[in-house]
Amino acid sequence: MSVRVRRVYDPPEPDDGVRVLVDRLWPRGMAKNAARVDEWPKGLTPSTGLRRWYHAGEGSYAEFAERYEAGPAAPGAAELLGHVRELAREGDVTLLTASKSPGESQAAVLLRLLGEK
Repeated sequence: MSVRVRRVYDPPEPDDGVRVLVDRLWPRGMAKNAARVDEWPKGLTPSTGLRRWYHAGEGSYAEFAERYEAGPAAPGAAELLGHVRELAREGDVTLLTASKSPGESQAAVLLRLLGEK
């Protein structure tokens, strides 16, 4: 099956499969029914401190990715990652982010981590 990254603001597509929001905060201005989010594992998202640091422009994407990979925000993050990996084994999964640059966001980091066994 496949895992892909899309902006949550893009209209849902039939081949999205399970839609997983990977942002800590709900996307600004997005109605819950329009987002069609199936899962929102907040414990898998970057910590508030890391998110604020990155959005303030204090570091590079590479440094953000390294810090994020060191351990998502909450205890149980490994189990949540395992759950999303299992969803991907069963069918298509779309990781959703509000980021204007999805390729330089936690969604891209998670996409890479999901590809590792």
